[in-house]
Amino acid sequence: MKKRHSALAALLISASLAFGAAGVQAKDLLTVDLVNEPSSLDPHVQWNPDSYFVYRNIFDNLLTRDNAGKIIPQIATEWTYLSDTEIEFTIREGVKFHDGTPLTAEDVVFSVKRITDPAFASPQLSQFNSITDAKVAAPNKVVLTTDVAYPALMAQLVKLSIVPKHVVETVGKDAFNLAPVGSGPYKFVEWNRGVSVKLAVNDDYWGDKGVFKETLFRAVPDAATRMANLQAKTADLVVTINSDMAAQLEGRSDVKPLSVLTERVAYFSLNAQKPPMNDPNLRLAVAHAIDKEGITEGILGGYDEPVGQFMSPAHFGWIEGLEGTSYDPDKARELVEAAGDAAKVQFPLLTSPVYDQRVVQAIQQMLGDAGFNVSIEMTDMATWLKDMQAGPTGIPVSAFSRWSCACQDADGILFPTLHSSSGWASAGDAELEAALEAGRNTLDEAKRLEEYGKAQAILKEQNYLIPLYQAAIIYGAAGPLEWTPTPNESLFLNRMGWAE
Repeated sequence: MKKRHSALAALLISASLAFGAAGVQAKDLLTVDLVNEPSSLDPHVQWNPDSYFVYRNIFDNLLTRDNAGKIIPQIATEWTYLSDTEIEFTIREGVKFHDGTPLTAEDVVFSVKRITDPAFASPQLSQFNSITDAKVAAPNKVVLTTDVAYPALMAQLVKLSIVPKHVVETVGKDAFNLAPVGSGPYKFVEWNRGVSVKLAVNDDYWGDKGVFKETLFRAVPDAATRMANLQAKTADLVVTINSDMAAQLEGRSDVKPLSVLTERVAYFSLNAQKPPMNDPNLRLAVAHAIDKEGITEGILGGYDEPVGQFMSPAHFGWIEGLEGTSYDPDKARELVEAAGDAAKVQFPLLTSPVYDQRVVQAIQQMLGDAGFNVSIEMTDMATWLKDMQAGPTGIPVSAFSRWSCACQDADGILFPTLHSSSGWASAGDAELEAALEAGRNTLDEAKRLEEYGKAQAILKEQNYLIPLYQAAIIYGAAGPLEWTPTPNESLFLNRMGWAE
């Protein structure tokens, strides 16, 4: 039996557990060790785990998901389709920003228009660019218009944080990032750059209140140090530990591992516009060279699941029975040898400390065994993100990556990574893009599945990227921490409790 199965028992805890209810004991300060500090606290400026872990507690979103993954109200209490391309949202009344100002329909419209403005250049733009208009229809009503029927809209709006128009317009983008004001269950206190971010509980929050008076998010790049902090009780929750570390926590009462299979998919990114990966036979060789089972079982301890398509079973659009390119090292070597000198060009494998370097090194070794000349290029996460969003001319030849849209819909993983309208994409395949466009522009679920099947078939044939595995995330937690990890990797502080 895989080790992760015992940890998955935590998922059976009912999402109705009210950790914020009276009677639950909590200490005043919860300390969380992340890998890196947030690259941004402005929710419209960045999209990476360490930023999201923090800012999602500062801001409310238009919609959210419960612990079971169901889309539920947050700032919008209900919504109605007026037509295939117009949706009316009722905005929750009585919500206040942390400066005491009421959150209004105007703030919702402002937030939508801000994140969809091409000049603003949000890295999340490709996930919202089907929205063509937002308007206030009544004091508590907002109507969003999409260019065509957009079935993934609700799943994407789970990620739309509502920012205060009056603050952003007064202080500007840069100052808002340094001192964000939201309406969420926790308020921003201070950002000690390179070290930590402190939040304080919002006692006036409209929803379930957090039980911790303060939370300190610290940047601790080294996993061994995060583990040491947990065991020394100077950290209460640590992210991104590996299976070997998790095994050290099993059977103890003072600390414990918590894990969940996420919607995040690990993949090997290839830039088909740059040599040597502009040769489809060499991309195929890469696909044959990587042993996914060896990685998930031999390195990751069985917590993660290999996938043959670029999404996970947690996504709408998963194609049952579709398998990826088989592991065939002999075929990989044959293809590399046939390419001659073109295959001997050294190329970088971009990575960042946030990723498991055991996996990165294993991929380098597998590609080396196939005859490729690959050098690992390590960079900080902010630089990694910048490079990976630089379009076909700037994206590195290869990189290890993991993708989560936090939307659990095929559109959120395929469109931003493979469609040329996105800075993340380098495939440049018109047929593939046509399938992605068709899949996002119809409300017919059967038609969507058909189009995503076409897209996955093209991807398997062309290998613009190599899907590797559905990633499990493993946390280390103090024994008294009560919390259920979710597939969308949110750290909702007001869904946590503490019981000595």
